[in-house]
Amino acid sequence: MPTATFRSTPWWAGLALALAVALAAGHVADFVGTALMGFERSPVSAIMMGIVIGMVIGNTLPLSAPVLGGVRFGATTVLRVGIMLLGIRLSLVSAGASALVALPFVAAAIAAGLGTVGWLGGRMGLGRRLAGLIAVGTSICGATAIVATAPVIGADEDEVSYAIASITVFGVAVMFLYPILAHALFPEDPALAGLVLGTSIHETAQVAGAGMMYQAQYTAPQALDVATVTKLVRNLSMIALIPLVGILYGSRTGNASGAKRRILSMVPWFIVGFAVMSAVRTLGDAGDRPFGFLPPSAWGTTVALLQSSAEWLLLVAMSAVGLSSSFAGIRRIGARPFALALFAALVVGGVSLSLIAIFGPVVARGLAG
Repeated sequence: MPTATFRSTPWWAGLALALAVALAAGHVADFVGTALMGFERSPVSAIMMGIVIGMVIGNTLPLSAPVLGGVRFGATTVLRVGIMLLGIRLSLVSAGASALVALPFVAAAIAAGLGTVGWLGGRMGLGRRLAGLIAVGTSICGATAIVATAPVIGADEDEVSYAIASITVFGVAVMFLYPILAHALFPEDPALAGLVLGTSIHETAQVAGAGMMYQAQYTAPQALDVATVTKLVRNLSMIALIPLVGILYGSRTGNASGAKRRILSMVPWFIVGFAVMSAVRTLGDAGDRPFGFLPPSAWGTTVALLQSSAEWLLLVAMSAVGLSSSFAGIRRIGARPFALALFAALVVGGVSLSLIAIFGPVVARGLAG
């Protein structure tokens, strides 16, 4: 069957469905928080409602493959454009400082995930390749890391599908849980809460969603900023770590040259875009007149417009994530991969939370500086 593209009407219907869910999510979140709960400002996140409404629709109504093509465009490309535009919120100095502070925590979480999850997978009787896929999916970058790692270790399609399905459930679960947990642990330090989200949650989309939930719930935009930068550091680590995973978990039959080309091609363009937008913000904020000719008021309006555009695109993307989250195949994977994915989520999250709790005061000073 040919792949649906933007020239297909159903493809556009899928993207329009994601937009409609995003619009509905904002109104429903506001209605629930103000009319039903009685708050002056709704404490219910539109992101959360977008995911929930999307999941209800996606797991209730039969969406055709062409429609899902448009939905997945929203969950991938629209998401990445939104993340790129988030760079306008931070100067290069702020983004670089957050990345440097996050690096040791990211390294520790990845090391714990790759080491212990792979070891336990062998003890549970799972193949080395499946255990390795679950380890990289949890500790590095979700489904993207799994797909990138598969050719390096010679994994087959069933192993890839099982790994993605098994980490999806816990990735979605921690996306809702960790903003609450992070705020409970660090109520006065949104930067540390963002560091928890960025190091512990599996997918880029899930980190963005959790960061926006935290921002909306606790009026703390710094948490989203730090979470985004931290997750981008994890994404970039794929380039160095996936060849190592090939040595630790792979068979010797993988296509090494093809894998190297695949890894090199996966330097995410939206990370480059994020840095470019941060550079634009840095240059625009320098001097009395942005870029030497813009009135300060016009620059402030532009920054605000780009920020709101980024948040709107992320809401659309997370609504699309909900629409494309199908759990029909979870029963097929059996209990052992599912249990290993739970263990992986607990290990990565536990290591991140423990280290951040121990070194929190030092980290907070670094992020504040």
